Amino acid sequence: MSYDVAIVGAGYVGLPLSTTFAEAGCRVLLVDVVQSVVDALNRGESHIEDVESERLAPLVEQGLIRATSDYVEMREADAILIALPTPLSRQREPDLSIVEAATRGIASVLREGQVVVLESTTWPGTTREVLLPLLEQGSGLKAGEGFFLAMSPERVDPGREDWTTKTTPKVLGGSTPECTARAADIYRRAVDTVVEVSTPEAAELTKLLENIFRSVNIALVNELAQLCDRMSIDVWEVVNAAATKPFGFMPFSPGPGLGGHCIPIDPFYLTWKAREFGFYTEFIELAGKVNEEMPYFCRSLVSQALNHSKQRAMKGSKILVLGVAYKPDIADMRESPALKLISLLSNAGADVAYHDPHVASFDEHGLQLRSVAYEPAAYDCVVIATDHQSIDYEQLVDDATLVVDLRNATGAKGTASDKVFKL
Repeated sequence: MSYDVAIVGAGYVGLPLSTTFAEAGCRVLLVDVVQSVVDALNRGESHIEDVESERLAPLVEQGLIRATSDYVEMREADAILIALPTPLSRQREPDLSIVEAATRGIASVLREGQVVVLESTTWPGTTREVLLPLLEQGSGLKAGEGFFLAMSPERVDPGREDWTTKTTPKVLGGSTPECTARAADIYRRAVDTVVEVSTPEAAELTKLLENIFRSVNIALVNELAQLCDRMSIDVWEVVNAAATKPFGFMPFSPGPGLGGHCIPIDPFYLTWKAREFGFYTEFIELAGKVNEEMPYFCRSLVSQALNHSKQRAMKGSKILVLGVAYKPDIADMRESPALKLISLLSNAGADVAYHDPHVASFDEHGLQLRSVAYEPAAYDCVVIATDHQSIDYEQLVDDATLVVDLRNATGAKGTASDKVFKL
């Protein structure tokens, strides 16, 4: 059986990518090492929030998407796209072990004429310095002649509906001009816009720049929020006022820290690589420091609110955290700052519970918790960590005895209330 594309990794990137190609009429082979995921996909059952089963099932039934754990089947695909995690090690250094293992597997089945594209976010040079030699040595083929290698970083934003995998422009750079052209032809079968750059390194750095831009600007407003707390100025009012300027300013919001699969991790790929060139990315590292300290600042804010409003210590206080997903209206908890905040509050002696309509339970940071019923009046303090739209925050101001609002979810009513403390 022949396929237009094989996608290695059926996660937050791979599954939306597969449905996008399939909906364009392409035959897609999804490859994943987790057999339970493979079996579910072949039943038309999705495990990813952005791809509903109702969308996936017809594509499976039509034979446009098939899942497997067998790398050998990838030989029958025109292109192989790698969409696998690239986490950081415990020492905050790049961990490419998952991508490297998959690349070795691909090399063992690679045939002449195939296109291989890395979608995983990584440091500039990964495609050429890591993947290329692994593929050449394992297959006996030469990049740019026997097979065609490129880099096209994913741009997935879970829960977003205005920009999709199909409509978001795709940046792509090949290891040779012919590699770029071949890979671009593959993506143009399903994606509206392909932006070609000169090299894989340019494509890799493009993705890092996008996320570093957000990390640095979020750190700026997080630092400003801490200063505003000391100066008794409403940081939300300041940001909203600045946003009225029609040019030269882009608003970013403070919060309890960074979450998601990109911004808390990707910038450190560049700081690590930069050291190879005797260069220190001070803006990136400072932004990381500010953002990583925000859960600690928010813990202090909760402590102050309890002391000032209720004359209570943190120890023994009943605290309800609203939202543990890293952003509103999704279930994705990757790198969520709410988890760190819950851990800090618990370590300080608080009796912490959480409510999240999207996350039924979690086992992270040494904590095993289940979402509790939404009963704000039953707690000494309610902390808004993620502002899911299903919560009535104006009503919360009336119902709760004390609110610490880390997202400005309570708006003007919260600002006017003496029982709401805002970041």
